[in-house]
Amino acid sequence: MARIIAIVSGKGGVGKTTVVSNLGIALSKLQKKVTLVDCNVTASHLGFCFGFYYYPKTLNHVLKGEAELADATYQTSSIDIIPASLSLEDLIGLDIGNLRSFLKGIESDIVLLDSAPGLGKEPLSVLQASEEIIFVTIPYMNAIADVIRCYKVVAQFGIDVLGIVLNMVHGYPHELKSSDVERLTGLPVIAEIPYDENVKKSLAVGKCILEFAPFSPASITIKKLASDLTCLLYTSPSPR
Repeated sequence: MARIIAIVSGKGGVGKTTVVSNLGIALSKLQKKVTLVDCNVTASHLGFCFGFYYYPKTLNHVLKGEAELADATYQTSSIDIIPASLSLEDLIGLDIGNLRSFLKGIESDIVLLDSAPGLGKEPLSVLQASEEIIFVTIPYMNAIADVIRCYKVVAQFGIDVLGIVLNMVHGYPHELKSSDVERLTGLPVIAEIPYDENVKKSLAVGKCILEFAPFSPASITIKKLASDLTCLLYTSPSPR
């Protein structure tokens, strides 16, 4: 049975989708069958990381009963992707609240849910559909405060939090350190992804950083995160 992991953030602009796409590739290179699901149905971005801007069928169509899950599943870079639609018309009559019932049909080892930021209907539906959670954030107090707020909601759902990924870390003196973040949130920091200009370059050409610059600082850190995450997942039982 697939492990369903939501990748969430309290605020936008922290690189969550970039982490999802590259972590998915890194896990697939460890011989895991991985499916990425773009659950940000009102502002889909996941396809951009792979150079795709149009899909005939999407998660929106599945949720609306207009397509089967297999029709909206596409393979690229050794992983499966279930994208959301870029069309405003595909939001009409959409109910993401029943997301979990569709996810049960995915045949993968790991399913990564790319959540919308914040605590609106979309991210709350993702929380309800997930078994485990990873927070992605940046090392500044405003972003960490949003993680703390989200964590309080997550605790009410009884979902296991695997930890925090600190993204775009420059190492400046004014940034929060991992120890500060752990003290403030009560959660472990499981990775510090350094700021890497190659990430922007990879997005500009529609590639993931692991494929564009596999030995760049960010790529190396994401590969280690995937390895650590694999060990963590398969030494503990599935939460549900």
